[in-house]
Amino acid sequence: MRIIIYGAGGIGGVIGAQLFKTDQEVVLIARGPHLKSIQKVGLRYETPNGTDTLPLTAVGHPSEIAFRDDDVVLLTMKAQHTLDALDTLRDVAGDNIPVVCGQNGVANERAALRRFRSVYAMLIYLPSTFLKPGIIQTTSAKTIGILDTGVFPKGIDDRVKKLMAMLENANFSARPTADIMRWKYGKLLINLGNALNALAPRNDEANPVRDLLRAECRAVYKAAGIAYTEENEITERRGDLMKAGKINGVGRMGDSSWQGLMRGNRDIEADYLNGEIIMLGRLHNVLTPANEVVLRLANRMAREGIKPQSMTATDLLRQIEKASV
Repeated sequence: MRIIIYGAGGIGGVIGAQLFKTDQEVVLIARGPHLKSIQKVGLRYETPNGTDTLPLTAVGHPSEIAFRDDDVVLLTMKAQHTLDALDTLRDVAGDNIPVVCGQNGVANERAALRRFRSVYAMLIYLPSTFLKPGIIQTTSAKTIGILDTGVFPKGIDDRVKKLMAMLENANFSARPTADIMRWKYGKLLINLGNALNALAPRNDEANPVRDLLRAECRAVYKAAGIAYTEENEITERRGDLMKAGKINGVGRMGDSSWQGLMRGNRDIEADYLNGEIIMLGRLHNVLTPANEVVLRLANRMAREGIKPQSMTATDLLRQIEKASV
């Protein structure tokens, strides 16, 4: 089995690096200065346990790959880039290639199933950082992360079992999981805070806003009849697997949405996180003012290049209260 990682940023870069270190065949699909740096000098991979420069194979477009029958494509780009990636991949590789959606949110799998016969959902808990081209970090000092996977929309097959064994060998905790979407809906509940963390500093003042986002999510899930994992299940799954470490005395500074804005990106994943809850709320007549305010402001911040975390949680609460009237 060869793993093609489409979107070799923080998550994809860490997974690719760990697989490469176990002599697993891996191809990265990256872009821009990040791609050029990997092709020129290799991927600089930093962890609390040391730094490696890895000569991973990297290309800029799927058309540069001679696809094989044993290939599996792992999507790790942001959700807002999924549709273009799926169409590009299908044009080049056909609709029989297996696709694993290792992204936040719950919309990627549905988009993939419209285009590919074999689609899998991957739940990811992995503290990664991608701020500079060619450099990927993880602050995991023990098990690198959790990469549970199942057939979409449910089930397990031999390909999942083989992939999970491969990832376990690369120091991930990876379980075949039949009800994988229940876990991804639980992860979505947590990821609603990504846009919040991009807008305002991560501190106690932000907790009331985070609570509102999650309360709206739970109300929407109840109205829609959606099963999801609660935080106690997620805490139990994580257990003591991952030990938080530091690199050059610094721990992980922010999640993927914050990192993207810090790199100068002019888009953000919030439409597929907070936006999913807003859409479900509109379908099932549940009001979601907190998610609507956070989504609107996060998109504006990205679009206009406003400095991340330049708002306060007090400002956000005031706007949410106004929108709730």
